[in-house]
Amino acid sequence: MSGTGPFSLVGKLAVVSGGTRGIGMAIARGLGQAGAEVVLIGRDRAKAEESTASLMGEGLAVSFLLADVTREEDCRKVAEALAQRARPLNILVNNAGTNDRRPPENYSMEDWHFLIDANLTSVFALTRALKPLMTHGGKIINIGSMTSIFGASFSAPYGAAKGGVVQLTKALASAWARENIQVNAILPGWIETELTLRGRTATPNLHEKVIARTPAGRWGQPGDIAGAAVFLASPASDFITGAALPVDGGYSAQA
Repeated sequence: MSGTGPFSLVGKLAVVSGGTRGIGMAIARGLGQAGAEVVLIGRDRAKAEESTASLMGEGLAVSFLLADVTREEDCRKVAEALAQRARPLNILVNNAGTNDRRPPENYSMEDWHFLIDANLTSVFALTRALKPLMTHGGKIINIGSMTSIFGASFSAPYGAAKGGVVQLTKALASAWARENIQVNAILPGWIETELTLRGRTATPNLHEKVIARTPAGRWGQPGDIAGAAVFLASPASDFITGAALPVDGGYSAQA
């Protein structure tokens, strides 16, 4: 949690949406270990307090704000709370999202709008609200999915939203590069989280199929995403913007 090398985040302020569990919490831990002060964004107070206490117990500088990042008003309140700190925002990780696996014809329009809002609209809403706080440049990291690379029959709205995240990442990267704001995406593969464990239960032989196709021969862990996030949040990635980085053990490299 010290140093001045190209991967150091000492003195940086970071926000991680969906940071109270799974991939988001692992990213928050990685940013904190690199020296950043991290603000978790979540909707569940009990979970936010638990996660914050856990990370603080590891000696990390962590706090939380309650917000539903699909709501413009909540995003505005997050921006107002951060503005009171009287310091620039350096890092934003848009990680909040969810999935609901079923055949395409079984989604209602309400289901469609919910998943698009949770996985795509939330990225735009929070980024739009917090970008004015990046007065000294910054790093925006959007958590996409390997379903933005290829189709998944059981996740049509989710895949559409995550494909939109990649295109939004490129658009924002182009728009803000001259303001010294780099915008990149991470595309996790099959990572063991609460969300994917439910999918494994619901989908016969999913575990075996994932292992068979993944050259690394295992499912990923949330911590496997943290290293990529620290890199994209650090000065080491200052000339990288508009990229979408798969972190999937080679799954998407297979034919």
